[in-house]
Amino acid sequence: MPLPRHDTGRAPTRLEGRATWLVGRAYLRSSGLLGAGFENHGDGLRSYHYRLLAALEEWGPASQADLGRRTGIDRSDVTAALVELESRTLVERSADPEHNRRKIVTITPAGVERLLELDKVIDGIQEEFLAPLTAAQQRQFIRLLTRLADAER
Repeated sequence: MPLPRHDTGRAPTRLEGRATWLVGRAYLRSSGLLGAGFENHGDGLRSYHYRLLAALEEWGPASQADLGRRTGIDRSDVTAALVELESRTLVERSADPEHNRRKIVTITPAGVERLLELDKVIDGIQEEFLAPLTAAQQRQFIRLLTRLADAER
């Protein structure tokens, strides 16, 4: 005998109103929007590439290990992403004269230019993600998310 279908498109009642569940659903939506935005306009780059370029532009040259720690990207993923960025001449890697095995990464002028282009992609994604909220709600939402994100620090 087939099981009855209960697909209403809703979460089980006990999950409704639970912040962790809702944040997870919002994350899935934002992640999908980011993925689609980068797929359509990123020329093969992804949000972690953007994060690395943004970090280098703001903080200046850094070691690969420091970039991984400060951006929250795993060391092996940082290396692979930087190889890709370097192949596109968006970053340069050079040996650290003080530590033979360490690589120092610097954003190139082409990297800064690409970062500015990606800023526009990200801005569009942010608008789409926050579109269901009024401008005041958007500001409040960002403040509240910032507070939650910084609670661990």
